[in-house]
Amino acid sequence: QLQLVESGGGLVQPGGSLRLSCAASGFTLEDYAIGWFRQAPGNEREGVSCISSSGGRTNYVDSVKGRFTISRDNAKNTVYLQMNSLKPEDTAVYYCAAGAYYSGSYYRGDYDYWGQGTQVTVSS
Repeated sequence: QLQLVESGGGLVQPGGSLRLSCAASGFTLEDYAIGWFRQAPGNEREGVSCISSSGGRTNYVDSVKGRFTISRDNAKNTVYLQMNSLKPEDTAVYYCAAGAYYSGSYYRGDYDYWGQGTQVTVSS
């Protein structure tokens, strides 16, 4: 069974940090580009960051540039999203998704497999 599982979410104060993990089972993550998305209540799901299969190319949306860092450890079959200087507007359920090709975009049709999400809440 092909599965992506996110972890690392939680409650953090504004200005704090979290590191999200996206682990794969049933397939080799290094063959796939990975995107991180988020969805806040009442909002559409939006892209946050993406990384190519080798890790050599990355992309960030403007709202997280300079605060979030995407990385991958293919030996551990895991992709990470380090989130620093968190703001209340970063509150959302965060999802990772795997796609066969790196497009640098957040078109959902480019991604074949999705995780169930992990909740991130930024609040004092």
